Amino acid sequence: MKMKKQILTLLLLFTALEFYSQHKGNYNDADFQISRQNILSSGNATIYNPVVQQRINNPLNPSNILFIDVKALQNVKATTYTAIFNVSQIGSTADSTNMMMNTRINKIKNKLNTIGILNKDVVIDVISFVPNYEVEVQKKLFSKTYTEVPKGFELQQNIHIQFTKTDQFEDILTACAESEVYNLVKVDYFIENIAQVYKNIQTELLKLIEDKRAYYKALGFDLSNYNISMADDKYCYFPKDFYQSYQAFNSISFEAFQKKRGVLTAKKQTSYYYQPLTYENYDIVINPSILEPVTQIGMNIKIQLTPKPKEEVKTVTKTETTHKYYVVSPNGTIDVKELKTN
Repeated sequence: MKMKKQILTLLLLFTALEFYSQHKGNYNDADFQISRQNILSSGNATIYNPVVQQRINNPLNPSNILFIDVKALQNVKATTYTAIFNVSQIGSTADSTNMMMNTRINKIKNKLNTIGILNKDVVIDVISFVPNYEVEVQKKLFSKTYTEVPKGFELQQNIHIQFTKTDQFEDILTACAESEVYNLVKVDYFIENIAQVYKNIQTELLKLIEDKRAYYKALGFDLSNYNISMADDKYCYFPKDFYQSYQAFNSISFEAFQKKRGVLTAKKQTSYYYQPLTYENYDIVINPSILEPVTQIGMNIKIQLTPKPKEEVKTVTKTETTHKYYVVSPNGTIDVKELKTN
């Protein structure tokens, strides 16, 4: 009976550990490493929903200078996307090389037409068209001559494909793979009216600034007695700026120790994931819940309110000035008189 209790306790313990770790995944935010091995002590299985202890790092310092610092972020889904593929074609002659390249591209275009992507949405950018050389050996009686001679041509092009829905991208990959085009260079995101997005963010920030001004007024500050200085900033980040990489693997093999043979290491695949800007430093987040990579547009406004200097009261001192005038009589005598003026 005691043994059964011990087994039951161990089962409950491992069940609890599995429950707490299943939400974590492969990414370890603490040391930016990935590992599935030794999950009980590697830090890859931190307890789900840990208790965060609040710490006051910056104590408050009262001041008569007021600051209004507001930040806003808006997640914007792209209006259109452009996928760029690189394709290379070799041939024995220039004409055959160009013909085989056109055959592959036309096959891609025809496949894309079936999913609503027209020929006008596909643009070909010619990168290079150069001959390839090989070394030909000419043997003579007492020497050998090595001569480079053209043996074929290489044509390299980029295919620009514009689409409007993310679910079309899988069909685009299939269409390119059927023509042996596998080199995806990048995917660009475009927003049709970015000025309207900035205007929307600015409107939301102005509302928040008015709320903060009302807050200071409720605390007893007369903002008309303050001088105002400000600075603002805006920025736009695309998904390509926020992809990070990691490796998830387990390299421990106990069978290798038992066989007493050398271990041949395998190539570890590098994985990538989308890590957008987090929201903890923002006062306003528009469209916070995102399912797919989006363009993140932000704006910051910082206002500093400094008390106006007090006006100096000027004291006016009145001084009496005494003026003298002379009165000359007809007989020639002079009489001196004083005239007081204020």
